[in-house]
Order: sequence, then C-alpha cells, then structure tokens
Amino acid sequence: MTLVQDVSAEKPADRTDLLWPAGVPGARFTDQGDVPQLIIKLVESDTPTSAIVILPGGGYGGHAMGHEGHDIADWFASMGISSAICTYRLRGAGNGGEGYGHPAPMHDAQRAIQTLRSRASELNINANAIGVIGFSAGGHLASTVSTHFAPVNDQSDDPIARVSSRPDFAILCYGVLTMGTPYTHHGSQRNLLGAEPDPRLVSSLNNATQVTGDTPPTFLFHTAKDQAVPVENSLQYYRSCVEASVPVEMHLFNDGRHGLGMAANVQGASQWPGLCRNWLKGLGMIHQQSVQQ
Repeated sequence: MTLVQDVSAEKPADRTDLLWPAGVPGARFTDQGDVPQLIIKLVESDTPTSAIVILPGGGYGGHAMGHEGHDIADWFASMGISSAICTYRLRGAGNGGEGYGHPAPMHDAQRAIQTLRSRASELNINANAIGVIGFSAGGHLASTVSTHFAPVNDQSDDPIARVSSRPDFAILCYGVLTMGTPYTHHGSQRNLLGAEPDPRLVSSLNNATQVTGDTPPTFLFHTAKDQAVPVENSLQYYRSCVEASVPVEMHLFNDGRHGLGMAANVQGASQWPGLCRNWLKGLGMIHQQSVQQ
C-alpha cells in the first residue's frame, strides 16, 4: 500500500525563505531536495498571532503540498493563525540522488520551529504560541519534534540556535507514530531509516513510546478504515499521552481512506477541522474571529 501524494499542486505564498540561509548542514549539493524552505503565510493582525509549522506527508519520499500543505495554510489563515510549510529533506530528492534519511528531516523541522520563534517580533507572532501539524509521515515528523528537542545553545552566534525547538502544541493527522511495530508504515520507516536500521535507532523513533511530560498538548485524528497507516498508531500515542499526563484529545472516525487532508465531504471525518478549531480555541490559540488575507 502506497501513501497518497499530491506533489504538483502549487499556490502563491506570501514569502518563501531558506530554512538554512548560511548553508544546509550535511548537504553536499544545492540541487532540488537539498535546500529546504519555509513557505510562510502571514495573517494581518494588530497583535501577535499564534503560528504553526506545517509538515506535509508523503512517506518521507515526497511532499503532499496541495491537500496537506497549501490547503492547510489557508485553513489556519482563516482562523487568524500564521503558518510556515516546511519542505523538509527526504529520501525522494537531493543528496546526489540518494536523498536524505534521519536525522535530516528532524533537524529541518526543529529548525523551522526555532526560526519562527526567533523571528517572532519580525513576523508578528507570539513566541509562546507556535505549534506543529503533520500528516501521515509528516505526522511522524511532527511527533518526533514533539518528543525530541534540539539542544539550546545560549552562546551561539546563530540567534535561531538560542531558542527552543519545542512546539507549544501538536496536531497529528493519521500519523505514522510508531516504528518497528506490526502497524508501522514500513515504506516510511525504510525511507527514513534505511533497509536494515540499528534497532536502537528504530526504538528511539518509535514516538508512541517517547512521550514524556514535556510533550506538548496534542490533538489526534485518524480513521478506522485507513489501510496504509493503521489507527493503532494514534491509539498508542494517545495512551502514552494519558500515561504521561499530557493534555490530549483524539477523534476517530470509521470511514475514510488514508491521506484525507481536510476530509471534505467524508462522512464523520469531515468534522475534524471544526473539532480541532474548538481545541485550538480552548488552548487560547485563536483570538480573531476574522482576518484580512
């Protein structure tokens, strides 16, 4: 079973910035796939807004930029929340054809959160209200940065390295939240970790087992009929959040294939954006009823 991908959809963005303007660590080339970007969509507001890093899915082999990227950015803008789609490195492009595995995607996603936080004043966002949302394999990456934090270097010459990579909230949509289990999406694991990874590495990225009290408040959405990424991924992560006393809300629906995005016109699952909006409002992340875009 392959994951649904939509890599052709493109929409104009407010701005596109290099994620690593001084050079991408570990990258030997500067071709397609070697230079991750932040596609930033800002909302107009008299006061600082919440913000979110968007991590599209694609099995760590591509980016589903339409229904799990630009459409999601538009949705957040409608709620008065600024966003940045992160085109994190992956196995599908770059590195002289070899692509990238762990830890490159994690470093890129951590850097994306740190970038928004370090530039909060410039971007008119609240540095203490920066979240992450991920879909499918992007959900795994979102759960990775929710359980694995970049070291903060107070003495760094790089202002981005001086701030925390911990998201203030996380939204995990039909996520690949386990590694090394019968319900792991093995294509995602292979792209991220290789064909024969060290079992200790697999265990460290089995994120349903990595949840601690430092994991941010989390919203999960999944469907029982997902044939690519079994719902057990979200069930395991939810249980771990409960055990670690992490505030967590989960919504499971019977119908719906993998890769639903906003799930428009899908019975049951189409409720998830509204439920998530209410959850965000409860966290204090939504302050405007309407915004100019």
